[in-house]
Amino acid sequence: MFTVPEEFRSRPFSRGEALAAGISARVLEGVQFTRVHEAVYRHRDHVMSFDDEVEAASLALPAAARTTGLTRLRQAGLAYGSPSPLHFVAQGDHHLALQGVFLHRTVLMPPCDEVGVTPTAAFVAHCVEARVIDAIKVGSWLVHRELLDLEELDTLVHEQRWRWGCKEAAWVLEHLDGRCRSLPESELLALVRWSGLPDPEVNAAIEIGDGEWLTPDLWWARWRRIAEYEGSQHQEDRSQYISDIDRYRAFRRIGADYELVTKETLRTPRTVVRRIHRMLVEAGYDGPAPELTERWALLFRPLREVVRELGRLAA
Repeated sequence: MFTVPEEFRSRPFSRGEALAAGISARVLEGVQFTRVHEAVYRHRDHVMSFDDEVEAASLALPAAARTTGLTRLRQAGLAYGSPSPLHFVAQGDHHLALQGVFLHRTVLMPPCDEVGVTPTAAFVAHCVEARVIDAIKVGSWLVHRELLDLEELDTLVHEQRWRWGCKEAAWVLEHLDGRCRSLPESELLALVRWSGLPDPEVNAAIEIGDGEWLTPDLWWARWRRIAEYEGSQHQEDRSQYISDIDRYRAFRRIGADYELVTKETLRTPRTVVRRIHRMLVEAGYDGPAPELTERWALLFRPLREVVRELGRLAA
């Protein structure tokens, strides 16, 4: 049996590269290799990672194609949404059907960097298919990590208004909040704001004495109430679990009651908002109850649809 060179055992590669290295066409089509795309292969024992899948698609697509949308944002560290299909964009009228790959066509390429389109351009592309709340979460994540270039976005919005996603990105921009450190925090803040409840401070540092500080996710100083998102790592990581116990003890020591929000409770947004409202009322809040009606419902609708409808109403 042909001995496969080590460099072809741990990554996808093109047919041309393999032939140049002395791997014959007959061996490529044999039992040692699996075809990923047309003229792109991997060793049968190699388990493809996300980066491998992107590389394999890049080898099968036109050389000028670049990752975009959530695929590009995943390359930037955003573990959100499904990794499949992979999203690429290319200039021109390319018609290629690759399994697990969506190739967007454009008359003019958006801004690109050494990885794919820029994170800002990828956000614009994501806004085409995102719900309002998803665009808020993703955009806030980018702002927090200083990956959203506001000058670049302004240029796209004003000079390339024809590009899909530009109107949507411009509309949602005012709802982004880079103070949120995670996607669930951004989601929680959006639920509170769009319900009409009082705006909280976000990750504000609170001195509790003896040089000790706390930074609750959402903090209503007037009523000394807190809303905290507790992800699965808070339960699975023992050191995080112990740290949380001390954290919640400190909340109680300063007389600050709190509402814990989990991944499971976020699945029922109305319940989350009603619990926070009840917590504030018990602390003396006597303002309006949350309005979970038409404006609230916009959060869960496609951003593109909302912008289009609001634009018609304003015309």
